Amino acid sequence: MIGQRFAVAVGGGTMGFADGSVVRFPHRWTPEGVTVAADFTGGHMLHLAVAGCVLNDVYREAAGLGIALAGVRVSASGGFHPGTWESTGIDYAVEVDSDASGEQLTQLLAVVDEVAEIPRAIRAGAAVRRVT
Repeated sequence: MIGQRFAVAVGGGTMGFADGSVVRFPHRWTPEGVTVAADFTGGHMLHLAVAGCVLNDVYREAAGLGIALAGVRVSASGGFHPGTWESTGIDYAVEVDSDASGEQLTQLLAVVDEVAEIPRAIRAGAAVRRVT
């Protein structure tokens, strides 16, 4: 699996996916819910946690800043070192459908990058333990 990327995407509002192969979940910030495009593997789920958290926080922080959003899409991907399965890092990108200015959206995404809980936990090196 050298070089394999584990890519996922989540979308809400006008940026949700209409494809029948996605899964739709209820979502407190969007009446129609969010759509998730991801395979069901550990690598995909790790990246989905980042994408889902960022999407939620874009909606939450936009509401706090008074920015109206028509839609949001977040994609995340990354790879793993062969043999050790250590993450090579996670990259994410955000697309926003809004009438807000470019400056407002830049500020919004900077705030989200600071406060998004799952990316912060991963960046800090969260411990994962099995309990019995």
